[in-house]
Amino acid sequence: MTKYVIHGGSPLYGEITISGAKNAAVAILPAALLVDGVCRIENIPQISDVTLILEILEELGAGIRVINRHTIDIDCSHVRNTRASYEIMRKIRASYYVIGSLLGRFGSAEVAMPGGCDFGVRPIDQHIKGFVAMGAQVNVEGGFIHAQAESGRLVGTQVYLDVVSVGATINIMLGACRAKGLTVIENAAKEPHVVDLANFLNSMGADIMGAGTDVIKIRGVDRMQGGFYSIIPDQIEAGTYMTAVAAAGGEVVIQNVIPKHLECITAKLLEMGVEVEELDDAVVVRREHPLRKANIKTMPYPGFPTDMQPQIVACLCLAQGTSIITEGVWDNRYRYVDEFKRLGANIRVDGKIAVVEGVDRLMGAPIRACDLRAGAAMVVASLAAEGTTEIDSVYHIERGYENLIEKLKGVGADIEVVSVPDGLEKQQVG
Repeated sequence: MTKYVIHGGSPLYGEITISGAKNAAVAILPAALLVDGVCRIENIPQISDVTLILEILEELGAGIRVINRHTIDIDCSHVRNTRASYEIMRKIRASYYVIGSLLGRFGSAEVAMPGGCDFGVRPIDQHIKGFVAMGAQVNVEGGFIHAQAESGRLVGTQVYLDVVSVGATINIMLGACRAKGLTVIENAAKEPHVVDLANFLNSMGADIMGAGTDVIKIRGVDRMQGGFYSIIPDQIEAGTYMTAVAAAGGEVVIQNVIPKHLECITAKLLEMGVEVEELDDAVVVRREHPLRKANIKTMPYPGFPTDMQPQIVACLCLAQGTSIITEGVWDNRYRYVDEFKRLGANIRVDGKIAVVEGVDRLMGAPIRACDLRAGAAMVVASLAAEGTTEIDSVYHIERGYENLIEKLKGVGADIEVVSVPDGLEKQQVG
């Protein structure tokens, strides 16, 4: 086990280069199951969630060849196994994309219920609704999802999502790529990684229109061939470093971004008194003056992303005045608040609403990362806190951030990774 030790209170200066998007990668890699040929995928982030997805693909029979740290070849031509193991699947939420990919190609899938961060009920009923509408029988037994297309192949249809769901949009899209006929997804998610997946699939021979709008049309094809694709930069990683500069102060050039994807984050930081300058493929983030309060409600894209909520709260802990946060996506995303209180934050939570009273300073303390984005937010808060903060359970953070420590050290953060003997971690933070 490891922990991060952060000596905060110093501003950040320099450049950070953003890696490939986690949320796109964990959808695009399972999508390779639909392809009869070699997919060369570039700009893959080196994170634990990607490692787990690749393990699942290998177990199913995919051939994987590493070209370099961020490029791999995936050949699923010889995949015949449609059952994915319980042990790996339960470690990652995005493993459910294997269902849509296997159903789309083979008309059958037997996949363990997914795992990942636990911050409220995250049902897959909309996924199942889509598969059933396309002619599949779906049962959940013994921790496994059993799905079988009644005619041996999914059939295109119209699917209206009761709620805007990124996961359901992606999974239904995957299943529809090789279904018979036209599938129309209404009330579809519009996130950048949904569009990136559609672009990947189209480059491999799929026929998808409308990604990025609330109506996506997929005309099934009989075969998809291999090809080359590069994953988009990570919107949430970029936003996390933007909030780190906002919290700690300083000036950082954040390279390899799509500024359009960051507009929902940029708008709030500007409101809080942070300077953000957009360049072609970079943003310059500068904070010299005290932060101002802001009210935020998380919403599906292009609204403020739920995956950035804990990080922006870390900044608002030090803002002048009272800020109100409304979580519009998940039920229980404020579990990190008690950890922030250890640093001296003044936050009250009532259901999906958090009221943040800005304080003059945060002070370092031992804290524990409770999920991926909350863990990243604890790093942000610790960079701004005076004194030393120790963050345990950092494996959550490493699920979604490549070279976090090296990137922060490169802009002047005093942060290090320390090994912790097994069993000691729980004793240190209660």
